Amino acid sequence: MQHCFPTHEAFPLQGKPEPNREWTLLAAVVKVQSTTNQACNKSVQVTKEVVSMGTGTKCIGLSKMRKTGDVLNDSHAEIIARRSFQRYLLHQLYLAAVLKENSVFVPGIEERLWKLRPDLSFVFFSSHTPCGDASIIPMLEFEDQPCCPISRDWANNQLIETSDNLKVPEDKRKCEDLDSLVNKKIRLEPRSPARELANGTAHCQNLGAQEFGPVPQSIINSDTRMAPGGAKVVDVHRTGAKCVPGEAGDSGKPGAAYHQVGLLRVKPGRGDRTCSMSCSDKLARWNVLGCQGALLMHFLEEPIYLSAVVIGKCPYSQEAMQRALIGRHAPNCISLTFRCQNVSALPKGFGVQQIKIQQSDLLFEQSRCAVQAKRVNNSARLVPCGAAISWSAVPEQPLDVTANGFPQGMTKKGIRNLQIRSRISKVELFRSFQNLLNSISEDRWPDSLRKPGAHSGSRPLDLGSETHQIITSLSEKGFQWILVASISSHFISSPSFPVLNINFSYG
Repeated sequence: MQHCFPTHEAFPLQGKPEPNREWTLLAAVVKVQSTTNQACNKSVQVTKEVVSMGTGTKCIGLSKMRKTGDVLNDSHAEIIARRSFQRYLLHQLYLAAVLKENSVFVPGIEERLWKLRPDLSFVFFSSHTPCGDASIIPMLEFEDQPCCPISRDWANNQLIETSDNLKVPEDKRKCEDLDSLVNKKIRLEPRSPARELANGTAHCQNLGAQEFGPVPQSIINSDTRMAPGGAKVVDVHRTGAKCVPGEAGDSGKPGAAYHQVGLLRVKPGRGDRTCSMSCSDKLARWNVLGCQGALLMHFLEEPIYLSAVVIGKCPYSQEAMQRALIGRHAPNCISLTFRCQNVSALPKGFGVQQIKIQQSDLLFEQSRCAVQAKRVNNSARLVPCGAAISWSAVPEQPLDVTANGFPQGMTKKGIRNLQIRSRISKVELFRSFQNLLNSISEDRWPDSLRKPGAHSGSRPLDLGSETHQIITSLSEKGFQWILVASISSHFISSPSFPVLNINFSYG
């Protein structure tokens, strides 16, 4: 994942954090191409290329959402990277279907449909654990900081350790201020020497790619859990994401029972509640629906899934990541909301993916902890950067800088200008999709777009029918996803966009 940071460093200063005062987070999608030796059927060469990237920590409240689809509701880095990836995929389909040029897509078995080239896969990198369920990480009794990640084989009561590499206590959605952690001392293991937490950094363990089962119910429910070696798990790393309406909710009790794990959550807002699900929940959803979105799915034979998720150097728990992205189906998980593995009757090609989850030793230099470590005798508060950067590997205007969901620097008067919008907003992604359709003769359109009346201006064009089937199936299993209201799920028809009344509720 070392390819990500040079790409970000090459960006102009606009949208980047103010040095020594602001921090941000980064996420990216990396294309991996494997060249296979046909004689021995083994991969002999692997090339990697960053195809989309996003930075950001913010999302807007319900009152700022718009009917016109021209504002970014969620500007967390993971979401920006995924929307930028959708823009990249739309361009790649244009290359294949219109220009007949080299692309990541090749013709599928079914007529007028496309599929991903078999030698390609996509890896998702995030500089920090996703907000929400994946960020609920246990704390030991002798720790003075939010969390030093450890991984446990609870069944065998054995501590699994691979190294004592540096881990950074950073939490982009955490409510507490970490500035007070500087120069404290912690003990990471029973009977081990004290290790110094200086300049906002701590020595914690590198978990690598080990996989472990879910934590037993008795441990999850207890106010004080026992870690290997007799150390007590007295608290958990907090997440600012709030439980969705209808969930059992967090207990709020002091200590390890503060959070209930496995629940669906929404991102917090400052006085104005949001409708944006946590990044943990969205990554879990992409692991079922794919990353391509409802629009592009019309042209595809099968969804575009991520092959792996890699997390940078930060507080981390392999158990929490496995649970949040894949394992919330476990019968001993408190939440009955997200039992992905039990979902049935999915449309052809869709299913829960056993995605690989790993942690890297890469530290993002503009992360909260990296910035904190460089500050010397600076009492000013460290704040998250208000801007978000999106970048796609496309030829026209690949870079996009936004703040509060709109292009950075836009005035209230400028918001009314339809020509000034983020390139990854819903309406702009739809415009790209519409341009693709207009470039292809109608007899080459997929069957899903050639149904009688599909383009009638008197009715919505439902481009998410398969997604709707999946959400319905999940809902029957108790999946209480927040369905965004019509204020942002449907565009309002206009003369310039006669088919903009389009279902984006679950995209």
